[in-house]
Amino acid sequence: MESRLAFLSPPSPCEYLPDRDWQLHYEVVQRATPAEYMERLEQGWRRFGHVLFRPRCPSCDACWSLRVPVSSFRPNRSQRRAWNVNRRDVTIRIGQPSATVEKIQLFEQYHRHQHVVRQWPPTAAHDLERFTDNPFPTEEWCYYTGDRLIAVGYVDVLPAGLSAIYFYYDPQQRQRSLGTYNVLAIIDAARQRNVPHVYLGYYVKGCGSLEYKARFRPNEVLKADGAWRPLHLDPESTLIEEARDHDPDGGVQHREEE
Repeated sequence: MESRLAFLSPPSPCEYLPDRDWQLHYEVVQRATPAEYMERLEQGWRRFGHVLFRPRCPSCDACWSLRVPVSSFRPNRSQRRAWNVNRRDVTIRIGQPSATVEKIQLFEQYHRHQHVVRQWPPTAAHDLERFTDNPFPTEEWCYYTGDRLIAVGYVDVLPAGLSAIYFYYDPQQRQRSLGTYNVLAIIDAARQRNVPHVYLGYYVKGCGSLEYKARFRPNEVLKADGAWRPLHLDPESTLIEEARDHDPDGGVQHREEE
């Protein structure tokens, strides 16, 4: 791995839990191999483009990397419904990341919607470059109904898993639960490619944009001691998660996927 810069950000208001501060360890890399990034992923790092990052908050450890063991995953009822509804008329075309007018317009449309509905900060078209310029080959998954582009996702293909980087979609297609379908499609691809895990980024209890990841069960989270352990939700949390299964948004990744 060819590193160009590494630094620890100063504490600032957390984007996941607004009542707390966060601090991130960043590393900018020129080049990396999938195996090198796999090692970092297992240590709790994530990336956008050439920028690797992981939380290093002095008084909080709420950000847990979450992965789904492919062989034991079992979709729940609403996930099966999302799978069946979309697989009938949605085509996934996998290729190399690129920025086109169609993708830029969809990216901006999605972020305008999230800014209004979830108060996400504004974004610009050039932010799409974070997903089209990568230190090693990355897959771009384009979702179509007929010839119409309705969603785009980015996936790292690694020696021991697939890692979901980011996903955006047409807000007018919210009823399809495309966020859920994207994760299910990645899990299905991992099974076909015979890799053991799908990595979904950070799970943060109390952050509505990230809690949806816990619905893909069974799953494992990376704890502070460096060990991957099953995520056990308390009964109240389980009830909340099951209720959110019916959210037509399907759950989306804030700044991730993430």
